[in-house]
Amino acid sequence: MLTLIGKRLVQLVPTLFFVSVIIFSLQQLLPGDPALIMAGEERDPAVIEQIRRQYRLDQPVPVQYLYWIKGVLTGDLGESMRLKTSVGDLIIQKLPVTLQLATMAMVIALVIGISAGIISAVKKDTVWDYAVNVLALWGISTPNFWLGIMMIFLFAVTLGWLPASGYVPLWEDWRQSLATTIMPAFVLGNAIAGVIMRHTRSAMLQALQSDYVRTARAKGLAERRVVLKHAMRNALTPVITLGALEFGTLLSGAVLTEQIFTIPGFGKLIVDAVFNRDYAVVQGVVLVTATTYIALNLLADIGYILVNPRLRS
Repeated sequence: MLTLIGKRLVQLVPTLFFVSVIIFSLQQLLPGDPALIMAGEERDPAVIEQIRRQYRLDQPVPVQYLYWIKGVLTGDLGESMRLKTSVGDLIIQKLPVTLQLATMAMVIALVIGISAGIISAVKKDTVWDYAVNVLALWGISTPNFWLGIMMIFLFAVTLGWLPASGYVPLWEDWRQSLATTIMPAFVLGNAIAGVIMRHTRSAMLQALQSDYVRTARAKGLAERRVVLKHAMRNALTPVITLGALEFGTLLSGAVLTEQIFTIPGFGKLIVDAVFNRDYAVVQGVVLVTATTYIALNLLADIGYILVNPRLRS
């Protein structure tokens, strides 16, 4: 396992280098001039020139990249041109919000998706199987913005059980924090649960037809033990991969859901940065997201080994 981790960490360096080059290069293709946006309506030429010099926008693109990557290597992701705040500080402010929302959504997705997938596989070609498949199809095909609006109308406007929008940090009031994030977390987890259910069902059907499951049944083991200990453990490999990728997507920010519920996370941050041509914020958030994806893939590989002893060799 240590060898695997070492190899992946070595691969991390060139991967992040190419990612940083792509991020910086594509950023330059965005239409508009950030200096003109920051200068305001008057657009004094002297002010515009000062902005260009301050943020090195008057330098060639390769030179700008070298300055940026040098700062990244020293822990400095730059400064937001619009907010006049360190990008690192902005990410630190928004990361707990997105992390809480993503974790809650992933827990909901895993509980619903894995449970439904196991039931569907065990009860194949029964009413339970058809019902679970319909539920999964509903989750995958339902637009997040529509489900979010409907939940606000039902639970906030009609019943008055939950707040319609806003966010309260977990460390300030955990009850109110859960109340403000449970609806957006369910909206995000609902779609992922459908995908996880389909993958779990497929993997479980294959595992239940394998030789080791037939051997376990021939030994007289209880069906619940056969399903949960022998079949499910070997069927979790594709679910781990999917879960890692989906969790990375959630951490990158759910734009529509955060906008509907007014959650100040990564999604709102990067949308505002793109519209305002705030290059440093976009680059910093995307780089952090890419690093998170790579780290989650490494954790997924480790998870394979933990759940499937045959891969340890």
